[in-house]
Amino acid sequence: MTIRTILAASILATTPALGFAQDVEGDAEAGEKVFRKCKACHAVGEGAENKIGPVLNGVVGRDVASNPDFKYSDALTEIGGAGTAWTPEELSAFLEKPRDYAKGTKMAFAGLRKEDDRMNVIAYLATFGE
Repeated sequence: MTIRTILAASILATTPALGFAQDVEGDAEAGEKVFRKCKACHAVGEGAENKIGPVLNGVVGRDVASNPDFKYSDALTEIGGAGTAWTPEELSAFLEKPRDYAKGTKMAFAGLRKEDDRMNVIAYLATFGE
């Protein structure tokens, strides 16, 4: 277990602002390895900048398509406009098959078929606040 994983577990257990944070399951350390597939288009951490996809700092719990510095597809903008937030469940559904979740999304990645991979990536992303 890395220090980041231990800190993330501590933060998630004590962050009532997220409301659902206690329900984030997964191994952040394993998620960091899975996230390598995402790094070509997304960035996280201090100094992260938008790439082909938006920065994912603070994505867990944030409204869909709400990064003001990124131009989202109409599909995600519509979903976000309906008040949908990136809960762990919504993120999992999106990450499983992005193009099925949001027809017309710009995300070209086919998806993460394994639920464990999705949950681990979400646990990893939850370690990054805004």
